[in-house]
Amino acid sequence: MKKIIVIAGATAVGKTALCTELAAYFDTEIISGDSRQFYKEMSIGTAKPTSNDMTYYSENNSSKMIKHHFIDSHSIQNPLSAGQFEKEALWVIQDVFKKRNKENDILILTGGSGLFIQAICNGFDEMPSIDSKFREKLNKELEQNGLQSLVSELQEKDAEYAAEADLKNPQRVIRALEIIRSTNKKYSVFRKQTSQNQEKNKQKRKQKLGFETIKIMLDRPREELYERINKRVLIMIENGLIKEVETVKKYAHLSPLKTVGYQEIFEYFDGKTSLEDAISNIQQNTRRFAKRQLTWFRKDSEYTWFDISKPNYKEKIISFIESMIEK
Repeated sequence: MKKIIVIAGATAVGKTALCTELAAYFDTEIISGDSRQFYKEMSIGTAKPTSNDMTYYSENNSSKMIKHHFIDSHSIQNPLSAGQFEKEALWVIQDVFKKRNKENDILILTGGSGLFIQAICNGFDEMPSIDSKFREKLNKELEQNGLQSLVSELQEKDAEYAAEADLKNPQRVIRALEIIRSTNKKYSVFRKQTSQNQEKNKQKRKQKLGFETIKIMLDRPREELYERINKRVLIMIENGLIKEVETVKKYAHLSPLKTVGYQEIFEYFDGKTSLEDAISNIQQNTRRFAKRQLTWFRKDSEYTWFDISKPNYKEKIISFIESMIEK
C-alpha cells in the first residue's frame, strides 16, 4: 500500500533540510503542511524554504530540485482552513500518486501545524452546525475589544483547549468560542468525540484513500531548540523581515497575519514597542509556540520520536522508514 511519511516537529527543529534529503533518497515529492507557508505574501517571517533549501546537493556536486506542494499556493486574502486544506491536499496526493504510477509509492508530508497534519492523517468529523450570527458577533467583538478579551473568555470556559491552542490565531479562538456559546459545552469535548470517531474510522479511511501514514517526530534538547529559534529570528531581521511586514501592513486585519513574527512588527509600526523589544517578543513568542507544538504532538502515540542532535540520526530515520515500508 502507498504511504505518507509524516515528518513533524517544532518550528526551527530542522524539518526542511531533512525532508529535502529524504525526498531525494526515496525519489519522491513533499507536501507542505505548514499553515503559514501556504501564503505567497509571507516568506521571511514564516521561514519559507528558498529554492536553495528545496534543492538537494549530492556529494558529487550534482543537484536536484525537490517538488514541494503547498508552498506559495495561496494568498492571504483567501485564507485556507484545515478543512479546506484536507480536501485540496488529498486531491494533490492522489494526483501525484497517479502520475508517478509506482507500486508501494511514498510521499512526504511535513510541517509543524498539528491540525493541518491531522487533517490528512485522520480527517475531520463534522462539528455541530452553528448559526452564522455567533461568528458575526464574535468578529465584531474582536474588532471592538481586541483578541485578548476573547482569549480570556476561552481560557475561562475551556481551559483544556486554551492550554494547547494558538491563542494568537483569532480564527482558532473564534471557532472554539462559537461552538462553546452555541452549545454551552466545551469545544474540547467535541474534539475528543471527533478523535474517538476518527480512531473507529481509521481503517475505513485508509482503504478509501489508498494510503497509510508513518509518523515521525523530530526533536532536539529544549535549550538547543530555543537557541536555534533565537538565531533564526535574528536572521529573519537581517534578511528583511521588517520590510516584508511593511508590504502587508494594509492586510494586518486578515487572519494569516495574526501570527508570530508579524504581529510584533505591526506593534512596532504602531509605536507600541521599540524595535529591540519587538525582536525580543518574536523570539519569546516563537519559543512559546514551539512549546505548544510539542504538547500537541506528544498527545499522538503514533509518532516515533528521533533526537536529531544525535549522531547518525539520518541513517536511523531512513532505516526506520525502510523497515515500515516493507511491512
